[in-house]
Amino acid sequence: MADLPRAELNRALMSLVFTLIVMAALLFGPAGSVQWAHGWWFVGVFVALILVSMAALWRLNPEIFVARARPTGQGTKAWDRVLMPVLLMAFAAILPVAGLDDGRFHWASAPDWAVLFGYLLLVVGFAGVAWAQAVNRHFEPSVRIQSERDHQVVSTGPYAYVRHPGYSFACLLALGSALALGSLWALLPAIVVIAVLAIRTQMEDATLQRELPGYAEFAQHTRYRWIPGVW
Repeated sequence: MADLPRAELNRALMSLVFTLIVMAALLFGPAGSVQWAHGWWFVGVFVALILVSMAALWRLNPEIFVARARPTGQGTKAWDRVLMPVLLMAFAAILPVAGLDDGRFHWASAPDWAVLFGYLLLVVGFAGVAWAQAVNRHFEPSVRIQSERDHQVVSTGPYAYVRHPGYSFACLLALGSALALGSLWALLPAIVVIAVLAIRTQMEDATLQRELPGYAEFAQHTRYRWIPGVW
């Protein structure tokens, strides 16, 4: 199936199990009950999307399992060591806010059409991030120049349209998660996620233009960072 040891896939599956345990605690603890339909629907869809993404990536770019197993690598930018925890906490905050809102207190529950729209965003977001990972062997969690891995510019797949498609689709994931969980209040941490991603995009793009050979020329050809014709 792939040249990489199957242990890498097993490690990714174990990470998924741990993620689900943490996710369940962040969702159903604040909700005060396991009898929260939106929470269970979200977990089920999340698991299905993750497994489909993992199966596709194991076939198309199995090296990504090794690359993303390291939270930070040698040469990770100091500013990214600050932004990464903020980004992860903002993403994680979507879950307990939704649990408190839709699961327990019903401060501002989203209407059914918004929940369905949230799942649409969730699916598109997952597919887009997986697409970016499938064509980019350098899709690591941290921002650094991967000199030891022959870091090169990627201009295929979604990178033919925007320079940072992983971030574009991650924004859809954040918004989709909040709405799929039935919570309008959970849009607040989702907006924080988008703001941090925008800052990270600016700083990462500047770093790549300075330090990665060929990226400045790529930026001239592929003008937009997130959305063609917008930014």
